[in-house]
Amino acid sequence: MKSSFKKYKNNQHGFTLLELILSLSVGVVILAGVSSVFIGMQSTVKETSNYGELQENARFAISLITDDLMQQNFWGDYSGSINASNLNGVIPVSAGVECIGEGTNNGTYPLATGQFRTLWGETSSPTGVTAISCIGDAAANSDVIQFKRVISNPFNTTDATPPSPPVGFSYFISNVDEAAIYKIPTVGVAVAPVIKNSRIWQYQHHIYYVRAGVPVLMKWRLTTQMINEPVVDGIERIYFMYGVSNQVDPSQPGFGVINSYISAENMTAAQWDNTNSRILAVKVYVLARSILPDDKYKNENTYVLGDQAPYTPDDNFRRLLLSSTVTLFNAEIDTW
Repeated sequence: MKSSFKKYKNNQHGFTLLELILSLSVGVVILAGVSSVFIGMQSTVKETSNYGELQENARFAISLITDDLMQQNFWGDYSGSINASNLNGVIPVSAGVECIGEGTNNGTYPLATGQFRTLWGETSSPTGVTAISCIGDAAANSDVIQFKRVISNPFNTTDATPPSPPVGFSYFISNVDEAAIYKIPTVGVAVAPVIKNSRIWQYQHHIYYVRAGVPVLMKWRLTTQMINEPVVDGIERIYFMYGVSNQVDPSQPGFGVINSYISAENMTAAQWDNTNSRILAVKVYVLARSILPDDKYKNENTYVLGDQAPYTPDDNFRRLLLSSTVTLFNAEIDTW
């Protein structure tokens, strides 16, 4: 038995050099395949993540603008037009930086001359020039849009314990027939204009545009004065088409029907003033762009925003174009 065990033990051998070389070669091939799959998966995950971020940014930008559009021209209980001649008391004046758009009456507060524009927009020039006074850093060929309205959380003037609004902010007080705009003073006691059976809303002025350079959606808004702040990163361009009805008489056929969608550049002064037409809807286009380029990606896609000339960037940035159509509910409402 011992002899048999010894013989078995002496017959054991290790790997030969050829076997080692073959094993290592097979291992290298398998490792290369696994590495290739891993790198491919990493690239796919990165690309999916980039497009997910683009979609999130574009959707958030559309959501912000849509919220303002849906509440555009909301003036609480008041059924009249927002012009200085129709408002009670002394209208406030702007403090600090003022944002004045195109037209004779297109600032933060209504003036005594011209029709007050509560909705207005424009397309910046190929060099980023705009007509609005507070914007000097707009991206080229991108739109600017501004809104004036009230925030839909009123309080009653007859409340036993009315809320204490921040000083320096602007407010709108009205009933169905009368209205006034006033500020809470920084010194002294706030006294709202006397209007019977009235409620009070915070007055707002919002402006959206895209800043040149690193793409970002900017927003001017009214607090104690107009302030500017970034709201959504990665937005390269915004564009709007305004759905206009040519019939302003409710008793006539075609009232409330959109006849055409018109870009800001092709809107007339009368259409912005709503004197011979009504803006009933707005098509919103948002082009999102990645912040950093991808050297392994070449963007040769063509993007069409409304009636703008097709845009083919031919660079290494990923992009995503989203659009939405928003109905302006307050365009048809005279009394809330």
